[in-house]
Amino acid sequence: MVAVLTPIEKKPLSFTLPVLAAAGAFAGVFIGTAQGSTLLGVIIGAALIAGLGFLAMEVLGHEQERMVRWAVIAVFAVAGYLFGGLPGLVIGALFGWFFSWFIYWIGEGRYRAHLVPYLTGGQVLWHYTFRVICGAIFVFLITPILVVMPLSFNAEDFFTFTPEMLRFDPEGYSLKHYRDFFTSSEWQQALRNSLLIAPVATLLSVGFGTLAAIGLSQPHVPFRQTIMAILISPMIVPLIISAAGMYFFYSRIGLQGTYLGVVLAHAALGIPFVIITVTATLVGFDRSLTRAASNMGADPVTTFFRVQMPLILPGVISGGLFAFITSFDEVVVVLFVGSANQQTLPWQMFTGLREQISPTILAVATILVAISICLLTTVEMLRRRSERLRGMSPG
Repeated sequence: MVAVLTPIEKKPLSFTLPVLAAAGAFAGVFIGTAQGSTLLGVIIGAALIAGLGFLAMEVLGHEQERMVRWAVIAVFAVAGYLFGGLPGLVIGALFGWFFSWFIYWIGEGRYRAHLVPYLTGGQVLWHYTFRVICGAIFVFLITPILVVMPLSFNAEDFFTFTPEMLRFDPEGYSLKHYRDFFTSSEWQQALRNSLLIAPVATLLSVGFGTLAAIGLSQPHVPFRQTIMAILISPMIVPLIISAAGMYFFYSRIGLQGTYLGVVLAHAALGIPFVIITVTATLVGFDRSLTRAASNMGADPVTTFFRVQMPLILPGVISGGLFAFITSFDEVVVVLFVGSANQQTLPWQMFTGLREQISPTILAVATILVAISICLLTTVEMLRRRSERLRGMSPG
């Protein structure tokens, strides 16, 4: 059955103007606060956007939409430049683009264009309110990352934006912090330690986690749920408790403060990610393929590598990437289990924040964010490939 979409119809001003005024007031809260008067910002924002809506919908009409939108962008950009210089121009242009689109989106009733016609006004309101809430949560989570990245190019040894940076002055930006990272012996030693620990821990996590997931996927294994809960417990138990337990255990068997101890500790943290991803891949696995391979004379090892592994490989690689990120970014466990010789990159960052405020940390954080983005993009590509292999999405 194909859902019939709601036809677009122009909304009355009694609906359009209050909605536009509310949106303008919401934006005015931020602008007014930045200028020192929240109440004035709310009043001006509500009046401005409502006035623009009346002008666009009643005076000029739909035929002049393109001209109105460009005019609104230009006016907001000029106002932003007058109040905040070049950064204000950019922000003003973005505000102008959004509100020029929002006016017609509300006034022309385009917000219902892709919704089924039987939705009530309250359901439509919740439909978009839910998306606004999700967007606000996303912005809240991503803002610290977006702030750190430009600060890493600060020409000064500050953790704040300098006046030169806010004016987009080239003299306010520099690669000095990245240069310090690549030329400092302490940072390079920490990077080498991380690159020596994380890949080995990942290999152990992938090996043990894949075998555990395959074994626990067999219906005849007793106490499967209990064993699964124990194996993924490092994801559930607070990390400080796991770190303290590993410290006391490793100190008794002589692994505390050794390279092997840190690798095993990180492998224990990465195994749950491999188990979960591989188990999710095995859900859609056709076990008749392995039985067919056995009937053709293949031994279990050949069946695993020639039949089963190619199909679950996206899940294995995804779990390995998660395990690598976990090991590469982990700091709590290595503080308990490691020693000065195993000082990893996150440990060096923690030390830099606690003992000496070094802006090089911002450059390292930006590099780690870029690596994480690349790895998570790879995970998403592998997830889609896995779905195609299992017939859960079109090719």
